[in-house]
Amino acid sequence: MDSPSDDRTDATSERTESVGDTPGATTDRTDDDRPGGREIEVPLHLYKVVTVFSTMFAVAFVVGGFVVLDSATQRAQLSLSEMNLPLAILGVGMIAAGAVVYAFSTRFRAEGMGKPKDDSDEQSDNG
Repeated sequence: MDSPSDDRTDATSERTESVGDTPGATTDRTDDDRPGGREIEVPLHLYKVVTVFSTMFAVAFVVGGFVVLDSATQRAQLSLSEMNLPLAILGVGMIAAGAVVYAFSTRFRAEGMGKPKDDSDEQSDNG
């Protein structure tokens, strides 16, 4: 017995777009493959600067956030009513800020850097 959900497409399936003037001709491309997608292509020297400094700031914010959170709770030995709430919120905010900085920095790539999945010339050795 077929269920009605068999006819629906999954929300995570790849979107297709029309190619040229040929009706019905489509290509399977995700949002990441389109120009202006999630990745930003920059010159190599700028890519190196962004990668180094964003990683350094992200690590500093995350480690600093844990230190601040640890001091606000005095190594998690205080009860909820005794801990320094503004300092704890600052610590959690610093951890979140470090994660955001790192996530944003992963959008950059240098000119000529391709994705491994784009190399369709090579055959897969998966059995």
